[in-house]
Amino acid sequence: MDKNRIEKAAENHKSGYNCAQALACAYSQAVGMDEKTVYQLTSGLGVGMGSMEGSCGAVAAAVMIAGMKAQQAGLSKRESFRLCSQISKEFINRNKSLVCKELKGTQTGNILRDCHGCVIDAAEILEEAINGLE
Repeated sequence: MDKNRIEKAAENHKSGYNCAQALACAYSQAVGMDEKTVYQLTSGLGVGMGSMEGSCGAVAAAVMIAGMKAQQAGLSKRESFRLCSQISKEFINRNKSLVCKELKGTQTGNILRDCHGCVIDAAEILEEAINGLE
């Protein structure tokens, strides 16, 4: 597990990156992409995929990075899907949802996890998922 990437993701979020950008940019070198391009690609994934109605941007970015790592490692489409599904399932296991508005408690007032915590959780889960692919 690369704690430096988890810490980088957390620091990116504190610096103003949206949740997806924070995570994905911390992993840009791991997938052979420049950070600026990754930052731009993930700009619409933050805040629940742009509207707080959808999936957590940090999870979306983790799935994106895992999919790239799986393809680079030569995994089949089925293996790649399994890896990405594992990320979503583990995030739900930790936080009871992967829907931004539910995590933030915008309708219920019951906060399951704040954005910063989601970034850290998604990075930790991603690290476990891609362990051995590098």
